[in-house]
Amino acid sequence: PTGMAGFVLANGSMSSSQSGEGEIRKNIIEADLVDCMVAMPGQLFYSTQIPVCLWFLTRNKNDGKFRKRLGETLFIDARKLGTMIDRVHRELTDDDIQKIAGTYHAWRGDRGTGNYEDVPGFCKSAKIWEIREHNHILTPGRYVGAAEVEDDGEPFEEKMARLTAELREQAAESEKLDKLIWANLEDIGYGG
Repeated sequence: PTGMAGFVLANGSMSSSQSGEGEIRKNIIEADLVDCMVAMPGQLFYSTQIPVCLWFLTRNKNDGKFRKRLGETLFIDARKLGTMIDRVHRELTDDDIQKIAGTYHAWRGDRGTGNYEDVPGFCKSAKIWEIREHNHILTPGRYVGAAEVEDDGEPFEEKMARLTAELREQAAESEKLDKLIWANLEDIGYGG
């Protein structure tokens, strides 16, 4: 994006206080340079399984090209996005990439991108005082919170009774299978 410098850092740099990292992060935040933080899912890269975070920095959050964003940082938690392409590698789909980019562009105020809204579990526009309250930690999950759980309409008491009955059935089946396995092991001389 115009006027932006983005780079990737390991998750430790978002919250670590070792080797002066906490002080460096605090100074970057207090200078209002952090425009957006995007937590990516793990398994995106062939060289490492760990997740990374994209940092978007800007020197001017009031350049006249976009909306005035002074004292604000956008947090996006994209860790649940992507599709596994094999046992150990994940890829972001075009829709995933558009969801992340579209959210950022709407928040920044790009023309024709629609209105930005916080989405619990995915994105949150935080004020600098909120970041201070979190000791200058930049982990997006701290800010976006949990996604809203859709009510399935089943009353709690009925759901608990159903789930408890299913658990009893599964425990009984597990016990039967354990006995069968031990009996088979005894038959071949390894039981007991």
